[in-house]
Amino acid sequence: MKVQKEFWILGISFFVLLVITVVRQRDQLFLAALSKADPPVTIVIDAGHGGSDPGKIGIHGEEEKDINLNISLLVEKLLKKQHINVVMTRNTDTDLSNASDQNKKKSDLIRRRELFEQTDPALVVSIHQNSYPDSSIFGGQVFYYEGSEQGKQLAECLQQSISSLDPRNKRQIKANSSYYILKSAISPVVICECGFLSNEEECSNLNAPAYQEKLAKAIVTGILNYLYQSK
Repeated sequence: MKVQKEFWILGISFFVLLVITVVRQRDQLFLAALSKADPPVTIVIDAGHGGSDPGKIGIHGEEEKDINLNISLLVEKLLKKQHINVVMTRNTDTDLSNASDQNKKKSDLIRRRELFEQTDPALVVSIHQNSYPDSSIFGGQVFYYEGSEQGKQLAECLQQSISSLDPRNKRQIKANSSYYILKSAISPVVICECGFLSNEEECSNLNAPAYQEKLAKAIVTGILNYLYQSK
């Protein structure tokens, strides 16, 4: 009986190892194909807010725009390692409006969306942070344009990936038809709200470089999963 049990455990272990090996080989082949794509796969990473627009303010005075940019730059770096062409809407503390624009916020959003459409990317991920009057609320959440099946699929891939950073996060993807940044002629475009700056624990995490790196890796994993599923 003991010998049978040991053989059973050995068999299960071998099967798990085989599955892991097959998955790794599949991923390596997929990434190799991505690196050789002609034309190269292009992705737009949109670091929300910037310049005179700080976005949400954290409980210790942190500005959303800075966290968005830090995470976006890390995502850009990781994607480029996979030979993916990355277009950033901004890579410094600025926005896309002109000095002469009367409504800078509106002009900024219009130019971001124009950039999406001019670039004709495989997908767009707009990176943001959330806030809410109830400080107990937490958890990253991904929004997509209502009616966009590709957007929904991308949102699901990203949600699954970022939720893995905190098993307590039970948030689900959410469709939206009013966010201007989602109303693009190209698809898919999603907004990735990484967490709540109004929550003490999450705000501290979102400001920590180590956690920002984890978030960036999770976002890239979600992007790659979407590209694999939609290939």
